[in-house]
Amino acid sequence: MSTLRWHGHAMKSTAALVGCTALVLSLTAATAEARPGHHHPRDTARQTLPANDGWASHGTGTTGGAAADAERVYTVSTWAEFKAALAAEGTAPRIVKVKGTVDAVSEGCEAFAAPGYDFDAYLEKYSPENWGRETDLSAEPDDSPEGLRRASAAQQGRSIKANVPANTTIVGVGRGAALKGASLQIKDVDNVIVRNLTFESPVDCFPQWDPTDGDSGNWNSEYDSAVVYGSTHVWLDHNTFTDGAHPDSAAPTYFGMLYQQHDGQLDIVKGADYVTASWNVFTEHDKTILIGNSDSESTAAVDRGHLKATFHHNLFKNLVERAPRVRFGQVDVYNNHFVASDDYAYSFGVGKESAIVAEHNAFTLPAGVSPAQVLKRWNDAPLSAAHNRVNGRTVDLIAAHNAGNPDAVLRSGAGWTPTLRTKVLPSRAVPFVVDHGAGAGRLR
Repeated sequence: MSTLRWHGHAMKSTAALVGCTALVLSLTAATAEARPGHHHPRDTARQTLPANDGWASHGTGTTGGAAADAERVYTVSTWAEFKAALAAEGTAPRIVKVKGTVDAVSEGCEAFAAPGYDFDAYLEKYSPENWGRETDLSAEPDDSPEGLRRASAAQQGRSIKANVPANTTIVGVGRGAALKGASLQIKDVDNVIVRNLTFESPVDCFPQWDPTDGDSGNWNSEYDSAVVYGSTHVWLDHNTFTDGAHPDSAAPTYFGMLYQQHDGQLDIVKGADYVTASWNVFTEHDKTILIGNSDSESTAAVDRGHLKATFHHNLFKNLVERAPRVRFGQVDVYNNHFVASDDYAYSFGVGKESAIVAEHNAFTLPAGVSPAQVLKRWNDAPLSAAHNRVNGRTVDLIAAHNAGNPDAVLRSGAGWTPTLRTKVLPSRAVPFVVDHGAGAGRLR
């Protein structure tokens, strides 16, 4: 194996005790049975996606770097080592084992700033009082505050993006493996596995002010934790996606708008296909998962017939929206637990020509948040949403949405039936199983 080194109350009833014990045991067994990969080799780095486990099992399936020769197995603990392992020549299977926290921005945002860039000067020039709200900044010259911001952003992009080759497995070692401030680019390749990692969302050091975005202008940021762009057969399993030390709640406001330094946690775009996301935790984020990034006809020509993805046994906790927001794709969402906070907007975004099947999921909503919010209609596209429970009760999500949004009704019937599924649990069992099994550090 090569290693790169660069740098109380007592129970009143015995029957009740027996009943509770039986429930816990049955749910624990369900967790083990539902959790993928446990019939595979004990070396998690060489485990492959089980048969019929979501869209990524379609056709050739997803094996990542399971067949890697010893010299193509890398253990890394720094960002330089990580990028070097991915850059090793050829597409023969490779395994990259991540040990500890690998920090893509260990030197801080200052390391990316172009000479002469000054944030205070940027704020002064482009304030609504000085610049107005009618003209964007696209024509600003290279030596302007916006030009220097663009140059700084380009330097950050080159530094924190890591291109993942075909036939690759990236896996965290043990319970503490993490990628901090990094953006995985799974672009135009086939057969990739990413498991057992905590992703702390990239912080855009240089967001752009767009005075023409909406009625009041907006700060727009770049960099997703992971992007599946034009790629096929991708399995993301037992990862945790979080904003970590940089939640939006701690961000300042400028020009009356939140200084947004996060983009998404996971994007599946540009004709990507056959993706399975299982047993992950997505938490503490706003715009979480985007499937299909535009309604435009040029994008539609690429995305129609693609963007097939499965999400199962994931925990979506304290998110605002996009879990996921879908255009075009046939997306199967089952056995997930959605736990909302007070700033919850919606979970499923029904977009252009989407075909979502959302079944056997559980939702835990706070007081004052209606089941009518779970679905959000962006375009007229049918979906299937059966056997879902909200706060312990079975709820027809489409009927709830339509009752609460009579001017934006949704149609029932996605037009397809998922067949690539592992064991489907009843929705009442989902919170226990998912909450105890999802996320980084729980892979076995």
